[in-house]
Amino acid sequence: MKRLLPAFLAALLAATGCTTATQGGGGDCPADARELPLQSLYGHWEARFDGTPATAAVQLGRHPDYAGVRGTITRPAHGGAQPTVAQLAGDVDDDGALSIDESLDGRAISGVWAGTLQPGSCGREFRGTWRNAADESTHPFVLNKKGGMQGNQ
Repeated sequence: MKRLLPAFLAALLAATGCTTATQGGGGDCPADARELPLQSLYGHWEARFDGTPATAAVQLGRHPDYAGVRGTITRPAHGGAQPTVAQLAGDVDDDGALSIDESLDGRAISGVWAGTLQPGSCGREFRGTWRNAADESTHPFVLNKKGGMQGNQ
């Protein structure tokens, strides 16, 4: 029985696409977001923006119209205001960057995300720049996957 446990764990990690969880390195993690299965982007994420102490909750799932993701970002309230919820839609572009358009009203783009997969993160961390469409300001962001390896959406 003791010999079956390591084999089972190795098979489980291989099935989820990340064998480095027990190895501590980045050897088997995708080097580029183009190598990730689209489903690995589904699920709950946490977004942190430079200059903002609070984190935002991001939920991504399958886009119904193309090979990409669709979801929402919920930013916490500031100064007594209500939290804001914006719609997200995007994909991994030809250069391997995660590209996401954000819309507060479901029609006009209010923000644009461009991030790269971080080496050794097994698809669980992207870093990049968020551009506010209202004033063209840019802000570094970190997007971290929460929970299990894949969402079920």
